[in-house]
Amino acid sequence: MSEPATVDLEQQLVEDILSFAQDPLGYVWYAFPWGEPGTELANKTGPRDWQIEVLDSIGKKLRAGAKDLGEVIHEATASGHGIGKSALVSWLIKWCVDTCVDARGVVTANTETQLRTKTWPEVAKWNRLSITSHWFRITATALISTDPEHEKNWRVDAVPWSESNTEAFAGLHNEGKRLLLVFDEASAIADLVWEVAEGALTDENTEIIWAAFGNPTKTTGRFRACFTRYKHRWGHRQVDSRTVEGTNKTQIAKWQQDYGEDSDFFRIRVRGMFPRASELQLIPTDWVADAMKREAVYGMDDALVCGIDIARGGADNNVIRFRRGLDAKSIKPIKIPGSETRNTTVFIAKVCTVVMEHRPDAVFVDATGVGGPVADQLRRLLPGIVIIDVNFASRAPDRHYANMRTYMWWQMREALRAGLAIDSNEELEAELTSPMYTHNSSDQTALEKKDDIKKRLGISPDDGDALALTYAMPVMKSQYNEYGGSGASNNGLESEYDPYASN
Repeated sequence: MSEPATVDLEQQLVEDILSFAQDPLGYVWYAFPWGEPGTELANKTGPRDWQIEVLDSIGKKLRAGAKDLGEVIHEATASGHGIGKSALVSWLIKWCVDTCVDARGVVTANTETQLRTKTWPEVAKWNRLSITSHWFRITATALISTDPEHEKNWRVDAVPWSESNTEAFAGLHNEGKRLLLVFDEASAIADLVWEVAEGALTDENTEIIWAAFGNPTKTTGRFRACFTRYKHRWGHRQVDSRTVEGTNKTQIAKWQQDYGEDSDFFRIRVRGMFPRASELQLIPTDWVADAMKREAVYGMDDALVCGIDIARGGADNNVIRFRRGLDAKSIKPIKIPGSETRNTTVFIAKVCTVVMEHRPDAVFVDATGVGGPVADQLRRLLPGIVIIDVNFASRAPDRHYANMRTYMWWQMREALRAGLAIDSNEELEAELTSPMYTHNSSDQTALEKKDDIKKRLGISPDDGDALALTYAMPVMKSQYNEYGGSGASNNGLESEYDPYASN
């Protein structure tokens, strides 16, 4: 009688682990000693509900063919404290390298200290607890295959981010295999790092997973954009610490008593919600969100005002905005690519067509830079229309504001608080909530420069500026329904019109 075949336990383990190549949730259930006496997980029954949701989401996208479709799997989680973010990061890392030969990954965090003292020790812990602990060795900055033939290409590295040194994120390539990128405490990672990483994730026929976690500490930036501007691309969730097993409910109750449930402190650290406004954010995010939900209402005596922001070319847009009282919603904005600005004849014709269609009581034109000649042309071609040049850098009518642009944005800010209705638009939301303000040496409120906003966020607030232009000065409703009515000399109206004159 022949001897029974010896079971190769290691080979069986390899086969078992590889069966979870597209099932990170199944891997986590299998690879760790949940509930086993004598282990650190003796009293743990498995992943928490929100962790299961993330793992399952990634698995479903993998099985749906994200690799074949050339799609990067994006997952963003904003949360309060103590929910187990670092554990989930560790599981993703282990699953990534365990189930794919020569898989590679990069993990970064908001600070080098966070990476070194919190994120990476957690990775070391879960590698030690895993059934595959002997497959990889951990160093101070990397999880590396123990196979000498693969140690250079089969690994995950902990890399501190730096705006001045982005090479580590520009070199994210692993064509034909698997690539994992993890941002821990992602809200504080600079936008430039996000942009460099995004530009690098281009390998074909490659499984690419990008996961971002953190407390939602900022109202601006790329982590915030995962939930607004780019929410169609990112799987996104917000996790309230109160709903998660094992969080410190006593401490949470103290915070709720001390700060209030609706305070930004509690929103960030417990509810996993972005703050209403950063300390220097001009327009609170909640104000904009409320304005986008409102019905458009205006009074019979409210003037129709037009604001035209002129682009200097390139990727920026010329934007034409209309507002009647508290209604900036009914008439949709018109956007003309900045590349058309210098084709003066065609561009001016388009602007004239839009203005003549709606017949506003006043038109405010951004006269900064190339806008001056545009305003001159409009005056010539639209007799009877009040065309008013506005130089953003000029002195404001109120000495409390550093310049005209700051003044207009502040008036718009107060209108949003008072009930202004605007169209629901992700780009507009980003533009309105992004600008910061400071106080200059004269103790005047000063709005962040447009170029600085564009450099910081990668977007130019052209639409926001167009809407702000409608608040350059008060406008009375015209007595005349038709252009060219009595006394409608445009130049005369522009020169004589003084909204600040006493009655």
